[in-house]
Amino acid sequence: MITGDHKNTAFAIAFELQIAESIEQVITGHEIDGLTDQEFAGIVSRYRVFARVSPEHKVKIVRALKSLGNVVSMTGDGVNDAPSLHAADIGVAMGITGTDVAKGASDMILADDNFATIVTAIAQGRNIYNNIRKTVIFLLTCNLGEVITIFVAILIGWSAPLIATQLLWINLLTDTFPAIALGMDPGSPDVMKEKPRNSKESFFAGGGGLHIIMGGLLIGILTILAFCYGYYEHGFSPFDDSVPANTLDYARTMAFLVLVFCQLFFSLAIRHNSKSIFQIGVFSNKYLTGAIVLGILLQMIILVIPVTRSAFHLQMPDLNAWIIVVSFGLVPLVFNEIFKIFIRAQVKRQRV
Repeated sequence: MITGDHKNTAFAIAFELQIAESIEQVITGHEIDGLTDQEFAGIVSRYRVFARVSPEHKVKIVRALKSLGNVVSMTGDGVNDAPSLHAADIGVAMGITGTDVAKGASDMILADDNFATIVTAIAQGRNIYNNIRKTVIFLLTCNLGEVITIFVAILIGWSAPLIATQLLWINLLTDTFPAIALGMDPGSPDVMKEKPRNSKESFFAGGGGLHIIMGGLLIGILTILAFCYGYYEHGFSPFDDSVPANTLDYARTMAFLVLVFCQLFFSLAIRHNSKSIFQIGVFSNKYLTGAIVLGILLQMIILVIPVTRSAFHLQMPDLNAWIIVVSFGLVPLVFNEIFKIFIRAQVKRQRV
């Protein structure tokens, strides 16, 4: 708490608000003047209340806290608060009682002058960041799975498991709807219990990069296995030189369907780093549920209608093939759920 009040008055208020426990946690502006910037930075963490301060003192306090690696937020409403609001990482001004100078120097303006709104804003900001992160990781993982599928097949010397129109369909429709739905995820109610994120932290920190690589590899491997199954079901191998066109189309159909189902079900797993989908709620994000249903429906449409089936060079799978498609499609989701069990166990051990 930073105030211009007398030291004893400031402590009485701070004690009532449970900010400070003893008078030793209060320092005045006069005492600050007797310290150099380096000396003050070394002891600033000892104090919870700063009394009898001037605008210059406020700036000095902010800079001392920032020099220790803290992310500093400053609230104020007057003209004399403007320098410290500008110096802080996040300046917060009052929207009703605040002066225009304070509002101009701040990064956030409280329209209702309610400090509780700051907590709500932080929670919303964290959820927005998490949703953006989930969307990016989902898209990169899916695209990596497609790249691995095509790259491995060409490297071995096989025919391409997916043709251009199938890849275009996946990227424009099957990927897009779940990605948009993830961006509208309601977020975790426990988001404020998490530690603040380091501002210098990589976007892919916390296992994000590993998640992309492992998820992309898994989706790519499953797609390649489905491609091989399409050959073997007709008595051929991807290594055969002479393969009927309908067999190749059937193998591509299997790869196409497995890749789509993997991506659709994987979107459920990406919603939280450690919580199970059953803890979050399978249907808690109605937009994502709708996106998955829509994706499956669109796949069925292009399979059932002869014109679109011919345009995409697809073949109608039999019952065994559908079992393979659904089973393979669920593997990334199941794998992530199992991996989350180990993450939760590790977090639990750390708390103990």
